[in-house]
Amino acid sequence: MTAAYSRHWRTMLAVNAAVMLGVFLHKLTLPPYIPYIHLLVDFHHGFIKRALIGAIVGLFTTKVPVWLVFAIAGSVWLITFALFVQLFRRTFGLNSAQLPLFVFTAGSPFVFKNFLFTLGHFDVYGCLGAIILMLVPAGSLGYVLLAALTSAVLVLIHHIHLLMYVPTIAAIVVLRYYLPRRTTRLDMAVGGAALIGLGALFLTAQFLGTMPLPEADFTAYLRTRMADPTRTELLQFAYVWYQPLTKEVQDTWARLPSNLLGVPVYALLLWLHAPLWRTFRDLIGALEEQRHRQIVIAALVVITLAYLVMFAMVFDYSRWISSWVVCMVLMLHAVKTLPTTKPVALIDAGDRTTTILGWIVTAIPRVGIIRPF
Repeated sequence: MTAAYSRHWRTMLAVNAAVMLGVFLHKLTLPPYIPYIHLLVDFHHGFIKRALIGAIVGLFTTKVPVWLVFAIAGSVWLITFALFVQLFRRTFGLNSAQLPLFVFTAGSPFVFKNFLFTLGHFDVYGCLGAIILMLVPAGSLGYVLLAALTSAVLVLIHHIHLLMYVPTIAAIVVLRYYLPRRTTRLDMAVGGAALIGLGALFLTAQFLGTMPLPEADFTAYLRTRMADPTRTELLQFAYVWYQPLTKEVQDTWARLPSNLLGVPVYALLLWLHAPLWRTFRDLIGALEEQRHRQIVIAALVVITLAYLVMFAMVFDYSRWISSWVVCMVLMLHAVKTLPTTKPVALIDAGDRTTTILGWIVTAIPRVGIIRPF
């Protein structure tokens, strides 16, 4: 890499940091409707979906200020970013040659920038859980149990994690634990039991986790947990805990025509990451065993199908496509742990087109929540 191109990629890191700071400051000006109410809902009235975070907050305070949304979510974002840097350093290294790949992953508008814009939502927790499972040793059956526990916590935070990040976590477990060793019956039994248990937990949360009291009583209880109970506008999404799955699907399909208008934008954003996708393709192609390639491709298909189901059920399309890219980045790291027949060249830092794409990706601040930007 020439000194000129090296300066380009290092400057991109600084610009990315400035853009992330700008996204964070902008987020502070927006009312945290959904994130705040998640800090208020707990298990006071029995098992309720989407209540784990609020229950944990309730262990430490009886009155929840609005600023706590940003304090908690910001801390989780910082921890996740720090662990991602550690993961990237361990998987690829973090010298000049790896800077372009770092820019196209950590600096992508799909990834940490969008986590900042969705601050307070639950998406980043799935990424955090997957990164932890990439960093800890995978040498014993305890690793499978840890993955199952992590997935269960994610489902209790929000049951949609079963589609959003649990398939990626399962793929990481397969690649890191099951593929490198001869699988025993106990291994298969524990893995199968974990999948069945997570499925049962999801169904329980989805269909039995609705609020058992009238909505007026529910919002009255939430006001007792608010530091400022006069801000009733922050409770306008309380209906979410009463809305059946059929209504969510109906709303999603009603919005489908307008949401599909964003597909060309998503396609363009994905194309801007072409150097990242080429690296991923080459890494899969270089795997030593054909069986490993087949399993990796099957895992990517399953992860993508789970997101397609989410697209049919819930209309936060910008969040879903962003989290899908995050899952692809996590799978890139997982695939890199498998043996290959030859070294795989990373993104060419000296290529002019790649540098232009890197600058465009760097300049885009985020993708959004429902519609692009």
